[in-house]
Amino acid sequence: MRYFLSIASLKLIYYYPYFHSNLQELGKDIATVATTKTPPKSNKLAKEELRARLQNVPFNANGFDVQTRELESMCEEGAVSLFKSANLRTYPVSLDMLKQRTSLSLESFGFGNSSGEIVTMDDFKYGTLAVVGLSSVLGVASLAFLPPNVGATLCYAFALIPILYLGVGSVAPAAIAQVIDSFKNKDKTERSSENDRVARHEAGHFMCGYMCGLPIVDYTLLDGGIPCVEFSAGGNQRYSNEEVAALSITAMSGLVAEGMEFGDVRGAEQDLLELEQIFRKANDFIGAQAQQDLTRWGALTSYLMLKENKGKLDQLVEAFKEQKDVAECVAILES
Repeated sequence: MRYFLSIASLKLIYYYPYFHSNLQELGKDIATVATTKTPPKSNKLAKEELRARLQNVPFNANGFDVQTRELESMCEEGAVSLFKSANLRTYPVSLDMLKQRTSLSLESFGFGNSSGEIVTMDDFKYGTLAVVGLSSVLGVASLAFLPPNVGATLCYAFALIPILYLGVGSVAPAAIAQVIDSFKNKDKTERSSENDRVARHEAGHFMCGYMCGLPIVDYTLLDGGIPCVEFSAGGNQRYSNEEVAALSITAMSGLVAEGMEFGDVRGAEQDLLELEQIFRKANDFIGAQAQQDLTRWGALTSYLMLKENKGKLDQLVEAFKEQKDVAECVAILES
């Protein structure tokens, strides 16, 4: 799955660090912490006028300083409001709190179990009950409604099905899990292609990264139309508290955007591996418990941001599919 962006030696294309803060102190009154900052006074431009102005902003690896200054200036004017609008104050987020505040499949993110599998033990249990129950009904029906010889033969055949099911499950449980998963996601597969899923995943990165103030280099379509967002770190090797807070949100936003739309996540593993690697570049050491807290905080914060701007996210996904340029994508977010 190409749901991640690689790291260059001098140019960070995508990065996922965390930052460590006093979690107990920051955890006070978390219910009052806003998802986004109070926007500046609005002086919105028409979409075409805004797009024309954004065409002069250097969305490339060499112009991230100018890009940031230009967008900050437009924020002060009120021409744009989402850039750097994310609230980067972290606070502890428990697993129960994350479940209560979101409608996400947390197991598919790797929260709640160690493997991050989409098929759970309950799925295996109900699958076994369904196979045994259906086989029993068919066996009894064949004896009741078919000629004796035919009915008896079919009854024995149906009786063997649960035995075969349990035999395969004990030897190759992954095969049973794949069948169960295909039934669970049948409707989702029919209504969406793989590119739709990946486009939404990357659009989530783009939107939250922009709202966190990360410099956008570009996004490209790879290998048959798979979007890939590029951010620039300007060659920095270590990250300040504010930078890593922004990157924590952006790191989880792709998984969250995908989970909000499809109910499960297929691009989680690589994102989480990237996050762990970049975490090591934070200025402050982050222990195992703090990593879990910050991962859940990033997921919750990005969920609230994406939910609040769901309509714009949908438009951004379509823009990705149509290969619109960065200025057009930003204009969609700000119009």
